[in-house]
Amino acid sequence: MAGSSSSSVMLAVHEKKTVTVVDLYGPLRRYISQHYSEREALDLEEDLHSLRQMRSDVEKAASACDARRDLLQAYYRALCAIESRFPISAEQGHVNGVTFTWQDAFKPSRKCAQPNIHLEKAAVLFNLGAVLSQIALNADRSSSDGHGLRLACGSFQSSAGAFAFLRDHVAPKVGSPATVDISPEAASMLERLMLAQAQECFFEKAVSDAKPPALCSKIARQVALYYEEAHLALNAPPLNQHFDRTWISHVLLKSAQFFAEACYRMALHLHEEEEIAEEIARLKSGISALTDAKRSAKGVAAPLLDATSKLEANLNRNLDRAVKENDRVYLMRVPSPDSLPPLPAATLVKPTPMDGFLDASGEKLFAGIVPDSSAKALSRYTEMVDEIIRKQAERLQQGSEITRVKLKEMDLPDSILALEGNSTLPLELKDDVEAVQIVGGPAGMEAELQQLRDLKRVNQEMLVQVEELLQKESREDAQFRTQFGTRWTRPQSSTLTKNLQDRLNRFAGNLKQASESDARIERAVKEHMALMSILDQRPIESALPSLARPIMSLDGNEDAIVGALKQSLRQLEALGAQRAGLEDILKEMKRKDDILPKLMATTGSYDDLFRKEVSKYDHICEQITQNIEAQEQLLLQIQAQNDHFTTIFNLEDFKASREKCYKQIAAAISKFQEIKENINEGLKFYVTLQVYKEITKVQSDILLFSADAITNVKQQCSDFVMTRNIQCRDMIEDVQKQMAGFNFSDGKTGYNYPSAGQHPQRDAPSHGAPSTAQQPRAHAPYPAPGYAQEYQSYASSSLQPQQQLQSPPYHVPPPAGNHYQFQQPMNHEYGQPAYPGWRGPYYNAPQAQQQPGSLPPPYTAPSPYHAPPHQGGYYKQQ
Repeated sequence: MAGSSSSSVMLAVHEKKTVTVVDLYGPLRRYISQHYSEREALDLEEDLHSLRQMRSDVEKAASACDARRDLLQAYYRALCAIESRFPISAEQGHVNGVTFTWQDAFKPSRKCAQPNIHLEKAAVLFNLGAVLSQIALNADRSSSDGHGLRLACGSFQSSAGAFAFLRDHVAPKVGSPATVDISPEAASMLERLMLAQAQECFFEKAVSDAKPPALCSKIARQVALYYEEAHLALNAPPLNQHFDRTWISHVLLKSAQFFAEACYRMALHLHEEEEIAEEIARLKSGISALTDAKRSAKGVAAPLLDATSKLEANLNRNLDRAVKENDRVYLMRVPSPDSLPPLPAATLVKPTPMDGFLDASGEKLFAGIVPDSSAKALSRYTEMVDEIIRKQAERLQQGSEITRVKLKEMDLPDSILALEGNSTLPLELKDDVEAVQIVGGPAGMEAELQQLRDLKRVNQEMLVQVEELLQKESREDAQFRTQFGTRWTRPQSSTLTKNLQDRLNRFAGNLKQASESDARIERAVKEHMALMSILDQRPIESALPSLARPIMSLDGNEDAIVGALKQSLRQLEALGAQRAGLEDILKEMKRKDDILPKLMATTGSYDDLFRKEVSKYDHICEQITQNIEAQEQLLLQIQAQNDHFTTIFNLEDFKASREKCYKQIAAAISKFQEIKENINEGLKFYVTLQVYKEITKVQSDILLFSADAITNVKQQCSDFVMTRNIQCRDMIEDVQKQMAGFNFSDGKTGYNYPSAGQHPQRDAPSHGAPSTAQQPRAHAPYPAPGYAQEYQSYASSSLQPQQQLQSPPYHVPPPAGNHYQFQQPMNHEYGQPAYPGWRGPYYNAPQAQQQPGSLPPPYTAPSPYHAPPHQGGYYKQQ
């Protein structure tokens, strides 16, 4: 009964089969002739032949699905027409010679035979649902125009409607014994299964149309819920011993598959929202569900196993990625999957109402047998019954509402629970406390403060290293300028790095201000920890005051007062349960109230018949009246008992104390949320790109912006210092040659220094001299005292990795401006890990490159947390 399409495996149902030929023509004609007249029998010959032909067609092998569907609908309407005219049921007696026999669709060896038209109607409805499921299964859901997918979805909903109609209107009337396939339990299970597959079609459409992951998750979750309901029905009597195990395995695996699919799609949405912790928990939940279901699934179709395996691989891949990002960047605490709120679901399908397709009100068969007056009279009686039930249902609902309001006014049963130590928080306050405890509560703030300290220390250390590197280069430049005097003609380091130093100072100031903000947070935590500590109590109800017994008892009857009040409350609860039962009885009476046979057989006044039939409801109406009156008396008694209870136990003081505790908890929650938002703001600042971009931006007059951020800054500064030392080496050689009296072929001496942004270049060597790319440059014979040793020391430690470069790492032409402009060396690979604030392209769309000189404040990273405005504020631009 399984089939597959381009995307998934679904189930369809085979039709029931009848094992005997039933000839309705002869028995019905004899009945008409005997109970009406031969003339009417002759007039209805055509209707009788049409009915016989339809029954014969139903008995034959299935034809094309569409034609089969139309035949079954027409035959069902014909059965409804003869039901109201011929007594072919257990309640009415039966037309002689008419017995229907049908096999069980799932176990053909079992069959049922009854002289009951309801069995025939149930079999026809079952087959209608089966044919509609086959139409859906045969539809090409992969068609480009979407027609096949719409046809499948609509047919599955119509099939669900047929099975729901069978369960609600026909199956309860089938007498015993009956086969399991037409039982209300089986019909309900098949309805859930068809709805699951219809919702699955919507999921396929949403995925193919690239709908947002959050919407796809809701649709998939509802698919899983429908499959779960079908699986529960399959595992309960009488279905648990009736269906093949492959059905149960298929439905179980489908339920797990779409729960995992909902987790997977929700994880994609959470990834976009940068909620990495919940994303990890959702992915783990989906993987766990798939693993458990695959362990129990036996004999399912191979395509379904392949689909679940592919989904499991996607879940594991995304889980690995999310865990790595959380470990490197976000450092969020991953909640337990059991603590997550339920995934939201979106219901997009429902059983198609079958009333329009199966309504026999316009059926022409045997229309002459029943007078129009009888049909109108039946409608009038139905309206009378509906009015009775409507009024009584309103009385029952009003009684329940009165009880709810009165008990709330008397603070019951909360005051009794408080006396027994079972106080409860208001629901909205309890939800807020649970939200605080889920994120660690006040006790968990110290760990977050330590994160702030660690992140601040890392930034400060990086800044110090960059400043020391530039200061070292400046000292060396000053030393050689002093040593060689006017021959040392290259620009001073301070000229090149003035703007750089200014920006580094500004960045240091921002870090200092951030430290002050951190200190304010730590002070706030210390100042308010006593207030917030109440939120760490588990359960939070233990922090609530309890209703104490009076210190002194005058007559010692406190227990009796409490016992009497509790007994009255139990009686009130019993009256509420009785009202619910009375309402169910009303509905059941209406469902079974079928006076059509009496109506058609009566020869007297319809009004007399109606009064007699309506009197059946007098007893239940009287019970409803007694229930409501008893409740009114009991509420007066409870009011008096509660007044006495309030006085003895000083309930007003307890309520005041409890209200004070509520306010304390609310204030603690508010303060916790305020401090938590400030901490999150600080963490967001330290772990995002803003801090590291600042350090990179202050290099913008020397280096191009680098996406490697702070770990690259140190290397870039080293490159700058290296370049300056290469210039220093070349200038020293030229100066030494001048001092030794060397001349160059072009007649120039000294070193030609480029403008800002140019590469340092030497003049072309003489024709007979080897180039620097071919052999080492010769040092002057008379080096300056003390220089050679210092230069060799620097070259061995700082320049050695770059001495084999074919050309300097910077090139001309220089850009306009008053500062040196350098470009990062080509093909520079540092092989260093990403800094803590790095984020991949999955999170951040490409941003426009910052212009040199632009210095945003240090706390401008977008954050979901916004501290409330106050004096001074947290993390403001300096």
